[in-house]
Amino acid sequence: MAVIRASIALLLAAALTLPGVAARAAGKPLPIVFVHGNGDSAALWMTTIWRFESNGYPAELMTAVDFRYPLAGRLWDEPQPGHSTVAEETQQLAEAVAAIEKRSHAAKVILIAQQRGGDIVRNYLKNAGGAARTAIAILCGAVDHGVVVSDKILVGSEFNGASPFLRDLNSTPGEVVRGVRFLTIRSDSNDKYAQPDGRFIGHPGIATGVGYDAPALKGATNLVIPRIDQRETGYGPAAFAAMYRFITGREPPTREVRREASVVLDGKVSAYEDGAPTNIGVAGATVEVYQVSRETGERMGNALLRKVTGADGSWGPLKAEPKAYYEFVVAVPGFPVTHIYREPFPRSSRYVDLRPLLLTKDDRAAGAVVYMSRPRGYFGVGRDRILLDDRLPPGLEPGVPSVSMAKLAFPAEPPQTVVAIFDRERIAARTWPIANGEVSVAEFTW
Repeated sequence: MAVIRASIALLLAAALTLPGVAARAAGKPLPIVFVHGNGDSAALWMTTIWRFESNGYPAELMTAVDFRYPLAGRLWDEPQPGHSTVAEETQQLAEAVAAIEKRSHAAKVILIAQQRGGDIVRNYLKNAGGAARTAIAILCGAVDHGVVVSDKILVGSEFNGASPFLRDLNSTPGEVVRGVRFLTIRSDSNDKYAQPDGRFIGHPGIATGVGYDAPALKGATNLVIPRIDQRETGYGPAAFAAMYRFITGREPPTREVRREASVVLDGKVSAYEDGAPTNIGVAGATVEVYQVSRETGERMGNALLRKVTGADGSWGPLKAEPKAYYEFVVAVPGFPVTHIYREPFPRSSRYVDLRPLLLTKDDRAAGAVVYMSRPRGYFGVGRDRILLDDRLPPGLEPGVPSVSMAKLAFPAEPPQTVVAIFDRERIAARTWPIANGEVSVAEFTW
């Protein structure tokens, strides 16, 4: 079956390169609006935007939506503190589309969405007038038929295929909207939210009623990329290549990110409301940025930047060295001081968003804690090389990749270097005492 799936994927990829599929208006590329998933932020699209830029797509024609309250509520249509309804996110998407159309003077846009964002895009197209303003919709690991179809589990959730919301979206003949070209990208069997067993939605041993093909849509071009995980359907290099082919009708000259000689970084600081993450800028947060040693994570001199954020939460800009490693210190009143260690940034970005980490009960009992984080993918034991302090951290298991953060505890003193490795990425972090309300995160880019 794996060989058959791979063959189908290759045939579809070849079909996407046929002439006549390029999305252009009067010879100009169309604007692209990137839409993130549940609990995520615009920052996750940073590397995908870099790849488009590296292949000549104009930076000014790309924008990423940052939903204010990115987590879905318990019910798809009822407000919940710290969360968002389908209608609220659909309205924010419509505003983002209108803004980039006004700036670019384009009549239509391209929408690229990951996970929950796919359903928001579909709702915008079907129920909010978005079809007239959209040429292409690319849905990446979207929960198009739900993570479950049930009258007992997640009742009323937008992620339940039996909900009125998803029944409405899937009632259209062909499951797509006329006049919009659809591409779906999914994993063969590694998507944690497209599984026949309910393990990853908190109900192990219970049949979900959906299969590996749940993200596919009738009437769309449906592409399978073997072995990728749920997040890599939107943020990985193979997914980017599929997007680029579908939009332009040709192979991307490169899947790599081309370095810029001059790099400027910016973003915003956000925090939490009612225990849920937000993408709302925080005023009064202090951000310090240090260049650090690649080998030890130790600071190399004084802070390159120190800023107290204003009303919009913006912490930059920072003129960065393309080959330098950095420590971002994020201090938001009422939250732990979070030391985020990052590898070099090859290109400029306005999506270097920062958020403090919430400590767990176990964290508070430790001397120091170092997290490793992979926002744009999950850790696949047996598929990926994963080490924290030369060992596989607890909480990671073979099988479907489903965890994007792991951690280890250390003594409070003396301070030490802890190296995090994911495949070819290597980040050296330093320990900081939990007793002082400080925590470390080695955050991978790819």
